[in-house]
Formats: sequence, C-alpha cells, structure tokens
Amino acid sequence: MQRLFNKQVVLGVSGGIAAYKSAELVRRLRDAGAEVRVVMTQAAREFITPLTLQALSGHPVHGDLLDPAAEAAMGHIELARWADMVLIAPATADLMARLAQGRGDDLLTTLVLATDAPVAIAPAMNQAMWRDQATQANLATLMSRDVRVFGPAAGQQACGDVGPGRMLEPADIAARAAECFERGVLTGRHVLINAGPTREAIDPVRYISNHSSGKMGFALATAAAEAGARVTLIAGPVNLPTPLRVQRVDVTSAEEMLGACLAALPADIFIASAAIADYRPARCAETKLKKKSGSEEGMTLELVRNPDILATLANHPQRPWSVGFAAETNDVTAYAKDKLVRKNLDLIIANDVSSPSIGFNSDDNAVTLIDRSLQQHALPQASKQKLARQIITFIAQRIDIPSH
Repeated sequence: MQRLFNKQVVLGVSGGIAAYKSAELVRRLRDAGAEVRVVMTQAAREFITPLTLQALSGHPVHGDLLDPAAEAAMGHIELARWADMVLIAPATADLMARLAQGRGDDLLTTLVLATDAPVAIAPAMNQAMWRDQATQANLATLMSRDVRVFGPAAGQQACGDVGPGRMLEPADIAARAAECFERGVLTGRHVLINAGPTREAIDPVRYISNHSSGKMGFALATAAAEAGARVTLIAGPVNLPTPLRVQRVDVTSAEEMLGACLAALPADIFIASAAIADYRPARCAETKLKKKSGSEEGMTLELVRNPDILATLANHPQRPWSVGFAAETNDVTAYAKDKLVRKNLDLIIANDVSSPSIGFNSDDNAVTLIDRSLQQHALPQASKQKLARQIITFIAQRIDIPSH
C-alpha cells in the first residue's frame, strides 16, 4: 500500500448499488497516502451524494462535462493530466459498454479517452449481466487496451442472486491499485528538508541574510518526492514555487526554522540544505533605526549565536539519518570532514561556492559527498535537478546501513 503514497488518483463512480462502497474506497486510498479526486456519473448521484465523497476526499466532486466553473479550474483535460491512475469503482455494465465503444458522452468517459494514465475498473453488476456475451466481449476489448480489471467477486448480490458480479471490497481494490505502481527507492520514508536563507531582523526594515536561493533544497525535495517519499520542506524566504507533492512550511528566522524542523519529527532522513545565518542581532529595534543627521558615526550591532539546527536534529532522541551541506570558498573537503564529525552526521555534501558557475543562485552545481567513513564520492558539474536525483539515490542506497 505504500506505493500509493503521493499518487494522484481519479476515482470514477458509476451508477450501481455498489457505489456506497466508493466512500470507503476513498478513505482507504487516502489512508495509503494518495490524493483523490472523484468523478461521478449522473446515475451514481442517485445512489450516493456528491457531498459525502467531497467530505471524504477533501475536494469538490466533478460530474458535469460542460461545467464552466470546473473547466476553469479542473476540467476533463486537467484531470486527465493530473491523474497517475483513473480507477472506476463501481464500473457498471453500461459504463463498460461505453468505454469499449470509445464514447465520450459524459465527464468520466471523456476523461478516460483523454488520459495517458493507467485505467482500472472494478466491475459490479448482476451475475446474469456479468455473464452476458456482450459484457464479456466488452471486457475482452477493454483488457486488450490494457485496462486493468479488479474482480468481480462472487457471492450474494443485492438483488438476491448468487454468483460473480459483486464489486471487490474497498481494501482489496486499494491494494490492487497500489500494485500498479512501481516502488520508489524512498517509498514509505519521511524526508525532512530545509532550504533557502534565513533573515534575522535588525529593525522592522533591515535584516541580516545571505545569497542562498534555495534552488538546491527545492531540487532535492522534488527528487525525494519522485522517489516516493513523503517530503516536508521547511523553506526560508525564497522566490520558488512549491514542488509537486511536497508539504511546504515557510519560515523567516533561524529560530522559526528550528521550531518547524522539530515539529516535523519524526523523520527518516533530514537534509539540511538551508544557509542559516550563524548570528542574529541580540535585540530587534521596535522602530526603524535612524542615522544621525550630519554625523559620519557608524553603527555597532551586538550579535548572538543562532541555534545549530543540523547538530540539534543529528543528536536528537528521534534522530533522523542526517545529511549536511558545507558551502565553502577554500579548503572545501577539509572543512566538510570536520563538520561531518563534529555534528555527528551520516553524510555531508561539500561544494565550492566561490565559483560563480556553481555558487549561490546558479542553476548548476558540483559537489563531493563524504560519508561517515570519510570516503569521498565526487559528482561533476550538472544541473541541480540532476544532482539532486543522484544525491537522493546515493542516500537511498545507504539509509539502511547502521549509522554507528
């Protein structure tokens, strides 16, 4: 079931008595970590209300092909692109016939025509309808088009008949849906990442900060999500869109970032890519500090140390597998090794920020990975997205190796 984590499932509900089970199916899919959008046929609304499925899925239910409001936000083309899977449960004999004929006369059938995602159906109908030659011919047609078929089961039916045609139970359908997805290298893991700079206020107008863009951390969050992880991204002040399927928490100061990181525990992996200000003003002025008119006198700020977020989490009772960054301008690997040992890390990623082509705000990077045994693994210059995938793969291969 972990394979459903972070997957985007469009659940189609057609008009059969088994539609009441769709509510439980939504819950099962969401419990497994999937995001669910529900599409109902007109007949399905006679068996279960859209409000029920909206409450369980957390999203408005879609039903009308020509709904101007839906088309502006999540119409059939957008739903088709959004879906990692289209799962239809229950799938009635009528719906199977329309799918086999390639019809697009309502939102659900049009969506199936428009999507490149895998399509699965969970048939539900009277046993005589299931055995009918036309239904079996439609089933063969759908299977020849790689439509996955879950069930049906045999047993007592609502009409009193006994035989094949019962929709599988929601837990079974959810399990079969999960089997349609490959297991990612971080499936089932919680990855906590911090990224970007922090800002330490001097007064309501001014602050101490640095040049970090957050690009590397956001690329790592994207790569971790692609690898199947649940990702929490603690972001300082950056101008970057939230990666897909990533939970983002925005903070400003180092103290806020520490609080957000601790609140996100427990985590399996912590990647500290943020460039946190080492110091902050001892006091933040309540009003804007003014320079004295006609004076050349300078300003003196008293600074105090900020908390060490990486060391705090790397030595926490709920300690995650801890990864740090060492952004240096000279003696890069020497400083990185010292930081690895001093902060009790499992891995440190060293990079030379003195080079404009791979420094702050650049789209490329080149890094050296140093593990607990102090072995070095160089990754040559590449885009931060490519490097992020290589780093995530490297971590995934080593996370189950004992840290101590």
